[in-house]
Amino acid sequence: MDYHSEFRRSIDKPDEFWREQAEKIDWIEPPKTIWQPTDNGHGQWFPDGTLNTCDVALDANIRAGRGDQKALIYDSPVTDTQRSYTYNELTDEVARFAGALKDRGITKGDRVIIYMPMIPEAVIAMLGCARIGAIHSVVFGGFAAHELAVRIDDAKPKAVITASCGIEVTRVIEYKPLVDKAIDQASHKPETCIVYQRQQVQAELQAGRDHDWNELMETAEPADPVPVKSTDPLYILYTSGTTGKPKGVVRDNGGHAVALNYSMKLVYDAKPGDVYWAASDVGWVVGHSYIVYAPLFAGCTTIMYEGKPVKTPDAGAFWRVVQDHKVNMLFTAPTAFRAVRKEDPEADQLSRYDISSLKRLFLAGERLDPATYEWLKEHTGLPVLDHWWQTETGWAICCNPVGIELMATKPGSATVPSPGYNVQVVDMNGSQMPAGEQGQIAVKLPLPPGCMMTVWGDDERFRKTYLEPISGFYSSGDGGFIDDDGYVFVMGRTDDVINVAGHRLSTGEMEEVVASHPAIAECCVVGAHDDMKGQIPIGLVLIKDGATIDHDELEDELVEMVRDKIGAIACFRRALVVDRLPKTRSGKILRRVIRQIADGEEYSVPSTIDDPAILEEISEQFRR
Repeated sequence: MDYHSEFRRSIDKPDEFWREQAEKIDWIEPPKTIWQPTDNGHGQWFPDGTLNTCDVALDANIRAGRGDQKALIYDSPVTDTQRSYTYNELTDEVARFAGALKDRGITKGDRVIIYMPMIPEAVIAMLGCARIGAIHSVVFGGFAAHELAVRIDDAKPKAVITASCGIEVTRVIEYKPLVDKAIDQASHKPETCIVYQRQQVQAELQAGRDHDWNELMETAEPADPVPVKSTDPLYILYTSGTTGKPKGVVRDNGGHAVALNYSMKLVYDAKPGDVYWAASDVGWVVGHSYIVYAPLFAGCTTIMYEGKPVKTPDAGAFWRVVQDHKVNMLFTAPTAFRAVRKEDPEADQLSRYDISSLKRLFLAGERLDPATYEWLKEHTGLPVLDHWWQTETGWAICCNPVGIELMATKPGSATVPSPGYNVQVVDMNGSQMPAGEQGQIAVKLPLPPGCMMTVWGDDERFRKTYLEPISGFYSSGDGGFIDDDGYVFVMGRTDDVINVAGHRLSTGEMEEVVASHPAIAECCVVGAHDDMKGQIPIGLVLIKDGATIDHDELEDELVEMVRDKIGAIACFRRALVVDRLPKTRSGKILRRVIRQIADGEEYSVPSTIDDPAILEEISEQFRR
């Protein structure tokens, strides 16, 4: 089947299409109803089906004869350790941990917060919750106590699972004091705290509430998978809002398993036995979907990497992991490869490793700039495939559908909508924009399986944020256009479109131009307030290691390039050289905060920021 006929069938005959996909996973009670609308304008997938997500991820692979295949490989350059688990071994560990949770009185529907570093126990904790029908909420390890407290008060967990520490390059971060402080601050008090003691730090345990992971595991009886309804929540994942209360995205069990299993074939062309690596963190949606759940649903071997793209120990780190574990598909965020390119512009490190096992590179999480795309393509010779999705959707809205047919790539485009997503570019009234014209990227309802069901405890917020802005559509909050060939170009959040003297211009386009300069490793363009023109663009640029160009000369060249490519209309006149850009821990550039600094406004330091000191450095640059 070709892409276009599969896509059309998913839109015109969704019940038939998704029933077929549902038959590819192991249900306890297969669904008779495929889709049921709800009064919030959205609906439920497979509402009368029952299953267990952990059973689909683990036990089903054992039944299929894959018990002795590796399920999980842990690779930690920061502790210099590697270990692997077969499907049999991982299932045993998870079943025992599920039993330990049961012993602590945790049952179906209870919430459990997981605050862990990138260690196998984080995966075991997630799957252990899923096994007994408890709802997990993973909070990125290293979030400040206040952020953890906010999430404790929102999810009201019965238990918190943590480790004694995380390791950031060479820095050991003690987790337990942060957890204690968060519980002190929170109005809701979890009954139990389970602590995995790592050898770098021994955490102090509080009598009565705190329990040692290993001690619980010694006495626990393995627990069987508990049947849950397809529509029961599997997890809550909080999106990192820069202001206000974070939104708890709720994911169901049935729709999630069906969609993610389908996505492994569609997006990655992964087969049972393939070694699949999503270089992310379990605290983010990529880690949930593509470190833990989807690769296991698909019978792959998944990699869990406790390290960075650079400095653990160098810019060859990713290529080393590919070589060591014979990785077939690698998926990460563009920012990871921008860091590698900055430290190793000629890809000298790559030549040290055998990456012949690698079939494809996949990128998502932010816009893939053409300069990074070209660098990867040139140095690896591999297909470099961009795809676009959100925490809210859980899997790719747009992708290059390699599992059906490999389509020609266009730099800057995430290629075409995934089957199930009726993607349109519209104005705020929901009217379709002509091909090539920018507008709001929206998905015509209903959303396919696997997307968020609601916001935890706040259905009204779900409706207002996502369903009401554009009637009959899911509003993505991103802007872009669809070209004549049906390729989707995501140009960034709609607030990244700036208005210069009445002209709507995309900062994404300007970034493309700036990034193409040979001395630039990474850049960001924001719109700053201007009394005369409303807004003018300002560029922040990082220079490649080894580049020696004078800063004023560089600014002149960049101004000329933008004028040449976009026109004088862009009014691009300033490019500030900085040592680093402010980012969230998941690698997204904090554009909104940069705009606030540029405009001299008060700004709050986002909880998700990687290093708050960067903001003062940026402010200093703007004051010069």
